[in-house]
Amino acid sequence: MDDKELRQMITDELDFEPSIDSSNIGVAVTGGVVTLTGHVSSYAEMIAAEKAVKRVRGVQGVAQEIEIRYPEDKKLADDQIAKRALDILAWNVQLPAGALQVTVSGGWVKLSGEVEWYYQKQMAENSVRKLSGVTGISNLIRIVGGAHSADVKRRIEGALKRSAELAARHIQVEVANGRVTLTGTVTAWNERRLAEEAAWAVPGVHEVEDKLRFG
Repeated sequence: MDDKELRQMITDELDFEPSIDSSNIGVAVTGGVVTLTGHVSSYAEMIAAEKAVKRVRGVQGVAQEIEIRYPEDKKLADDQIAKRALDILAWNVQLPAGALQVTVSGGWVKLSGEVEWYYQKQMAENSVRKLSGVTGISNLIRIVGGAHSADVKRRIEGALKRSAELAARHIQVEVANGRVTLTGTVTAWNERRLAEEAAWAVPGVHEVEDKLRFG
């Protein structure tokens, strides 16, 4: 597939995604690397656009240069964003009470604290992402707890083999002190994401280093 065909497929996917107004998003493709430009009305929409692009087969990388332009009535002071973020985290019963902290500067949210599972770390970010006024998120939440490396490796390899969308024989898994390293090859960005998610889904994983290549 050449860059022109890939660009058309990406444009079609952005048009198809209902959570995105693609009319103000520009797409350029060079050697399979996609650059997104233009503007959207929220941080959540910007992330949705990036995810839509990564679903397209043939995408090798994404450079995100989209600008967020909030309407004047949607702009909030940092202290208002911080209060709303803390409230929405406190309301979520799947997150440990009082374990997370929020700081906001120029609309950019920094999340910190500790949780036991990766899904809780992502859940916190996804909840805050939808708030008005947010221009970006730094997710510095740490995952605590541990498990034996051999058991973590076995469970990740089992999850990869069960996946109907992955050619698990081309992926190698190494585990040391809660850090997982994935090597080998995948055929699409979506397969890479699935492999990462399988690794993060196992308790005891604190970090995932993705060294997967496209092949």
